[in-house]
Amino acid sequence: MTANKKIKIHFSTLRHQIAGLFILTILVSIISMAIINSLFLKQFYLKQKIEVLCEARDALSGMDLAELMTGDELTDGTVYDPSSGENSENPTETAGNSEMMGKRGRPKLFGGQDDLNRKSTKNNLSFVIINQENSLAYSWGESENMLRNKLFGYIYNLDTDKETGEILKENEKDVIQKVHDRFSGMDYVECWGQLDSGYYFLIRSPMESIEETAALSNRFFIFVGIIVMAISAAVIMVFVGRITRPISELTTLSRKMSSLDFEERYRSQVGNEIDVLGESFNKMSDELEKTISELKSANLQLQKDIENKIRMEERRTEFLNNVSHELKTPIALIQGYAEGLKEGISDDPDSMDFYCEVIMDEAAKMNTLVKNLLTLNQLESGNDAVTMERFDLTALTKGVLGSMDILIQQNEAIVIFEEEDPVYVWADEFKIEEVLTNYISNALHHLGGERHVEIRILKEEDRIKLTVFNNGSAVPEEDIPNLWGKFYKVDKARTREYGGSGIGLSIVKAIMESHKQEYGVENVPKGVVFWFTLEKA
Repeated sequence: MTANKKIKIHFSTLRHQIAGLFILTILVSIISMAIINSLFLKQFYLKQKIEVLCEARDALSGMDLAELMTGDELTDGTVYDPSSGENSENPTETAGNSEMMGKRGRPKLFGGQDDLNRKSTKNNLSFVIINQENSLAYSWGESENMLRNKLFGYIYNLDTDKETGEILKENEKDVIQKVHDRFSGMDYVECWGQLDSGYYFLIRSPMESIEETAALSNRFFIFVGIIVMAISAAVIMVFVGRITRPISELTTLSRKMSSLDFEERYRSQVGNEIDVLGESFNKMSDELEKTISELKSANLQLQKDIENKIRMEERRTEFLNNVSHELKTPIALIQGYAEGLKEGISDDPDSMDFYCEVIMDEAAKMNTLVKNLLTLNQLESGNDAVTMERFDLTALTKGVLGSMDILIQQNEAIVIFEEEDPVYVWADEFKIEEVLTNYISNALHHLGGERHVEIRILKEEDRIKLTVFNNGSAVPEEDIPNLWGKFYKVDKARTREYGGSGIGLSIVKAIMESHKQEYGVENVPKGVVFWFTLEKA
C-alpha cells in the first residue's frame, strides 16, 4: 500500500450509535436488576419474614392466655386450667365455657386474636402455644399435634432438626432459626421460646414461598424487561431519527461543500442550536463559492504571469513576422488598384467600381486581421486576464447560435443542438463564447454533403466536453498538428474566399491554454469534430 493512499474507515451512523447506547443502557439495567434480585431478594424476604415472626411473637406475648384459654379442652378429654396447671375431670365444668371453644379446643376468634389470625394467614404463619406438660393452649395453621411435639422436642433438646438448623437470631427467651423439616422436605424459618406468662410458643413459616416468590419475581422482571426494551428500542429509533436527521443533512452538506458543490442548502427546522449551525453552513457555502471563484482567477493569473515572462519576447518576434507576412499581400493589392485608379487605366465605370470594391474588401480583411492579431497578442502576452466564473454552458451555446442565425441561413446549414438541462462550468464566459463562435463559424464554412452541424455537451467524471461536428471533408492527418498555429490554412483558396486569416484557431488555442484545459480536432466518419473541455462546476 502506498504511503499517500488514504484508508477509509466507515462508522455506523449517529442515529444507530445513540439508539444502541440507550438500548444497551436499558439492557444492562434490566440484567443488573435481575442479578441483584437473584442475589439479594431472598435475603431481603428472609429479613422481612424475621420481622413478621418477631411481630407475631410480640402479639402472642401481649395476649392474656390465662383469661382467654380457661376451660380449653385437651386431647385426652380433660380440661386444662392454665391458671392452676391442673386437669378437671368434671365435664360439667366445661359447660359454661362451651361458647368460648371452637374446633380442636381452639377459642373463638375475637378481639386481638382476629387481627393476629388474619395476619398469620396473610403471611403464611403457623404457631402453637403449650405449657411445660405439652398441653395445648392455643394454635393456628398447620397440625397442632405436629407443632406441639416439635416445640416440646426443642424445649428438651429432643428434635434432631434443631441440630442441623441455622440460628439467625437468639436472645435469652427465644430463638429465630432456619431449619429443614425432614418430614415435609421443606425449609422453614422458625421463632420459638418462652413467653412472659410461662407458656412456650413456636411460630414458623415455610421458606419455599420466599424462594418461589424470588424466582417468580425474576421471571416476571425479565419478561417485562424484554417487552419494555422492545418498546423502548422502537420509540428510541423514532425519536433519535428525528434528532439526528438535521445532523445527517449537515453531513451531506459538508461532503458536497468539500467537493466544491455549493448548490446544497440546510433546510431542516428543529428549533435548536443545530438550526444556527445549519444557517452558518449556508453562509459559509456562499462565501466559499465566492472565495474559490476569486482564488481560481488569481491562481490562473499567477500561472500565466510566470509562463508569459518566459515566452513574451518569443511571441513578440513571432507576431511581427506573421503580421508582416499577412499584410504584405493585401497592401500590395490595395496599392496596385489605387495606382490604377489614379493613372486612369480604365475609364469604364464598371471597372472603376471593381477596383474600388477590391480596395475596400482588402482593407476590411486587413482590419479584421489586425483586430484578431491584437486579440491574440493580448491573450498570448497575458494582458487579457481570465475571469473565472460559474455559468450555464447550455444557455451560452443557445445564445451563440441565436447570434449566428443569419450566417447559418446564408450557408443553408442544419444545426442540431438537443441539450436542454443547465450544465454549469468554471471558465471566463466571454472567452468561451469566442471559442464557441470560432468553432461554429469554421464548421459552417467547411460544410459538405447534407450540410449538417451538430453540437453536443458530454458530461465526464470531473469535466464537461463540448463537441462541434460538421460533415465536410476530413482534415489531412499531416495538417492536424499545424491547425492551431497562427496563419496556417489547410485550403488557402477556400479560406481566402470567405475572408479567413488563419488566426481563429490560434485564438482558440490561446484561450484554452489560458484556462489550462484541453482542445482538439478529430476526423470521424462523414465529417470532422472540433472539441474542448471545461471544469465541471
